[in-house]
Amino acid sequence: MSASDRVVVVLGGAGTVGSGIVKALLEKGSDLTPKSSCTRVRQTRNCLHTDRVTPTALFLCVVHTGFQVAVISRDESRLEKLRQFLSPSACDRLHTLVGDVGSEEGAEDAKGALLKDVGTVTDVVSSLGFSWWQGGPPLSQSLKELHRVSRGAGERLLMPGTGFLTLGAAGALAFSLMVREEYPDVPCKLNEVKINMGVTTPERLGPGYVSHLEVGKAVASLVEKRAVSHTVLSAASPADLKTLALEGKI
Repeated sequence: MSASDRVVVVLGGAGTVGSGIVKALLEKGSDLTPKSSCTRVRQTRNCLHTDRVTPTALFLCVVHTGFQVAVISRDESRLEKLRQFLSPSACDRLHTLVGDVGSEEGAEDAKGALLKDVGTVTDVVSSLGFSWWQGGPPLSQSLKELHRVSRGAGERLLMPGTGFLTLGAAGALAFSLMVREEYPDVPCKLNEVKINMGVTTPERLGPGYVSHLEVGKAVASLVEKRAVSHTVLSAASPADLKTLALEGKI
């Protein structure tokens, strides 16, 4: 099955990490197709145009042959922001749906609407994360606050005051472990990508962070290749992502 025939649901696709994954999946296999010939290059949003002093012009248009991608969000404005982040040609294969997968009933409603739109889902990427929380030491917090934060990379305390955030993320890691252990022979591939860094947009990069675009490329490659299954892939630096690629794991 070619990438263009596959439909990937990216849960959390309207967020910072998810948007990088969505972009990489949509652009997987993109190519530059020449339309004629000339010498000078200028760039617009979707195409590179090269021209000379003569009327002849070369249009190197981006031809996308990547995945179809579906994104569900409670907030239409976040879906619109995602569409603005992507090129119009990539949006041709983007399916967006306003819905809430945070409850069983909401998830069932979203599933029904999505399947009606796309027919079949072949792959799922969950980039559902946790909003930043640094409310202070655990003993100074209420049980209600613990429930609020933890419902939303939990092997270490990210920094002082982030204890509840770490607890919530640890639950997600434990759930991933449980699924892999309980279903060792399931025919679909179950993998976990652990990014032990902050993930942000390129303009906000700093020490200890990685671009959401680099994470997106790594996850898109993992989805495309289907080379590993029931595996945890960890990266603590941008160099680790490149090493995983060189080893053929992503």
